[in-house]
Amino acid sequence: MKDLSKVIQRPLITERGSDLREKYNQYFFQVAPAANKHEIKQAVELFFGVKVESVRTMNMLGKVKRLGRYSGKRADWKKAVVTLAEGDSIDVFDNV
Repeated sequence: MKDLSKVIQRPLITERGSDLREKYNQYFFQVAPAANKHEIKQAVELFFGVKVESVRTMNMLGKVKRLGRYSGKRADWKKAVVTLAEGDSIDVFDNV
C-alpha cells in the first residue's frame, strides 16, 4: 500500500481511548487492512504534523450477527494504537 491518504480510515473515539490518550498520549485509528506499521507512522506524521514514537496494530475479527433466521458476518478490520512524542497532540480528538 503506497497511497498514504488511504491508510487512515477514521479515528476511534472510545472511553478506553480517552483514558490512554490522557495517561500515555496514545491515539486509536481504524486503518486499511493492508497497511503496515511504517505506512501508518508516515501517514500520521504527514497528516497531523506530529512525531510518532511507536505504532501497535491488531486485526479485529468481524462479529457474526443474526437478523431473525438469517445470519451474516461483519467485515474484519485493523486497529492501530499510535503513541506520540511528549508534547504532541492531535486536535481531532480534543473536540469530542
